[in-house]
Amino acid sequence: MNKDDNAVAVSLADPPAERAALAVDGLSVRVQTPDGPVPVVRDVGFSVRSGQTLALLGESGCGKSMTAQAIAGLLDPVAEVVGGEVLLNGTDVLRLSPRERRRLAGPGLAVVFQDALTALNPVYTVGSQLAEPFRIHEGLSRRAAAEKAIELMERVGIPEPRSRAKAYPHQFSGGMRQRLLIAMAVALRPTVLLADEPTTALDVTVQAQIMELLAELRRETRMALVLITHDLAVVAEQADEVAVMYAGSIVESGPVEEVFGAPRHPYTRGLLSSVPADHPRGTRLLSIEGSPPRPATLPAGCAFSDRCPMARERCATEAPPLTGTGPGRASACHYWKELAHA
Repeated sequence: MNKDDNAVAVSLADPPAERAALAVDGLSVRVQTPDGPVPVVRDVGFSVRSGQTLALLGESGCGKSMTAQAIAGLLDPVAEVVGGEVLLNGTDVLRLSPRERRRLAGPGLAVVFQDALTALNPVYTVGSQLAEPFRIHEGLSRRAAAEKAIELMERVGIPEPRSRAKAYPHQFSGGMRQRLLIAMAVALRPTVLLADEPTTALDVTVQAQIMELLAELRRETRMALVLITHDLAVVAEQADEVAVMYAGSIVESGPVEEVFGAPRHPYTRGLLSSVPADHPRGTRLLSIEGSPPRPATLPAGCAFSDRCPMARERCATEAPPLTGTGPGRASACHYWKELAHA
C-alpha cells in the first residue's frame, strides 16, 4: 500500500472494497526508562476491513494495549512511536497534528477501555457524557444532544434510559458501565473501534452480553473492530482474523479457524494446549513453562526460544522473520513447516 506523503485530511467515508479500514505497518514503540529507551512494541503490522473483527491475542504484558494506545494516540509521555504507519482509510494518522487527531476521535477511531469506572468521569452524569460527542462533532443543541444520548442508552440496553441519564457512573453496575462506555464509543458510528479487554472483571453472563452487543453494533454500522484480549474462547467466537503477540511482536496471524485449527507457531500451539478441555479428572493441565522475557533483556534470537519445546541452536542466535505460510497466514518461526505437517 502506497502512502501519499501529502495526505493530511482524514476521509471518514467507507473505504473501497480493496482497502482495509485500518492498516498498521511496522509500528514500533519505545519507553523511556532510567536505564535508557526500551522497545515494547516491535515492527507490528496487521489490517482489518470494514465489518470484520481482528483479535490481538497474547499473554499480559505482550504489548497488546500499548499497540492500541499507539494507534489511538494515547501513549504516556514516557512512551513514543519510533517507526511505522497507521493508515485509517488510507491516511497515516501518525502524521496528523494533535488538532486533526482530536477531530478524528469519535467518527474515525474510537476506543473502549477495560476499566469503565475510571474511563467515565465521576463528576458528570452519564447523559451529559454521552451527549458531548454530538455537541462537539455535530454541533447539536444541548436538548438535541441529550435526546441522542437517551437513544444510545436505549440501544445498548440500559433500562429506563431517560431517568438513568441523570445518574452518575458509580450508580451503575460494572456491566451497565461497560455498556455506557460502548455507547459513547459508537455514538458517531466510527470507522474503527478498538476494544481493549472490554469484558475484564465481568462475570461470564455479562461478558457474553457485552460481546454480543459489540457484534450487533459491528454488523449494524459496518465498523471494523480490533478486539484486544487474552481470552481464547472470545477470540474463537467473535473474531474473523487473529494476530498472536509475544514480547512486543506478532508471531502468528491468519483466519481464526485456520490458526486455531492448525497453529504454525509453538507459542500459539502452547496457548491452545493450555485450554482445559477433554482432560481426564486428576490429570495435570498443560501450560507454557517459564515466563515472557523482559523487554529490556530480549534474547538475540527468537524471543520465545527459552520457553519453546521446539527450540534448536539456530533459534538462540537468529530471530525468525514473520513469513507468509499460506493465503492470509504468517508465522515467525524457523520451523513452522514442521507444525504445518504435524
